[in-house]
Amino acid sequence: MRLSILDQAPISDNQTAHDALNESMKLAQMGEKFGYSRYWIAEHHDLPGLACSAPEVMLSYIGANTSTIRIGSGAVLLPHYKPYKVAEVYNMLATLFPGRVDIGIGRAPGGSAEASNALSDNFLQQVWNMPKSVEELLHFLENDFPSDHEFKNLSASPVPSVPPVPWLLGTSKKSALLAAENGMNYAFGQFMSENNGPEIVRQYIDSFQPRKQGQRPKVIVTVNAVCAETDEKAEEIALSAIVWSLQKGRGKGNEVPSIAEAKQYPLDEKDKQTIEKIKQNLIIGNPKKVIKKLNERAALFHADEIMLVTITHSPEDRVKSYQLIAEEVFQV
Repeated sequence: MRLSILDQAPISDNQTAHDALNESMKLAQMGEKFGYSRYWIAEHHDLPGLACSAPEVMLSYIGANTSTIRIGSGAVLLPHYKPYKVAEVYNMLATLFPGRVDIGIGRAPGGSAEASNALSDNFLQQVWNMPKSVEELLHFLENDFPSDHEFKNLSASPVPSVPPVPWLLGTSKKSALLAAENGMNYAFGQFMSENNGPEIVRQYIDSFQPRKQGQRPKVIVTVNAVCAETDEKAEEIALSAIVWSLQKGRGKGNEVPSIAEAKQYPLDEKDKQTIEKIKQNLIIGNPKKVIKKLNERAALFHADEIMLVTITHSPEDRVKSYQLIAEEVFQV
């Protein structure tokens, strides 16, 4: 099983954003040491408890402090930006870190309506234009505009020897078909979806149109997981993220609460039902239990790779979760 990391750069209630971003860099280093294939960091705008608004800045920092792990965005929120500028940024990263850069593309706003308005004009119109923007971005990355295109003489320089690898991220049939029509790799965000993921991924695979000879559909499935030495400890550690999710649903969750605070959080019957629903989208347990469930998930989705999102209050617990999973998979 190939494993990778999606980092949302969460801020715990005893941290600053500076602390959280430094922990993100350490996580990428540990992921490289443990044998993870890639490290992606998410883009969010003015969302409480999440530290990264500019993945491209963090990736330059992380790339300079790692040497082999692939690095990328999870995702660049393309409706906010011009494809040319996105291609320039990621070509620059691919020039600095040859053969290591991915560019994950998404269309979510990544923040409030006010943030979307501050970032870009006509966000909803740009979402509607997403297919055209994706096609344009791919031409810039591959430096292959048709001879009659207005950008045929324009390069997103510096042009790297190995271009960044594009992935389309999504949770819907629309995103799956867009990836398939453009011959792109596809990352399905199962951790944030209640849709029929296996069916959506199957549609992607069945509809895939190679952009170049020899291309085949490639699938990452992203899942929430918390692993510890015992099921009981994993459940305890996961409680912080679960209660934080509950708090955010009420518009009150600023940072990830401690385990002690999470245990003391008052719950009514509706809250308990919500927690059970949240846990259905979480894989929690000891290494063998977690790996069994990850293997089941990979088979269900026909996935080439599993990407893990792990949120804990303690950075040490987060790193340990990734370590235990890697040791069980890679037998290191």
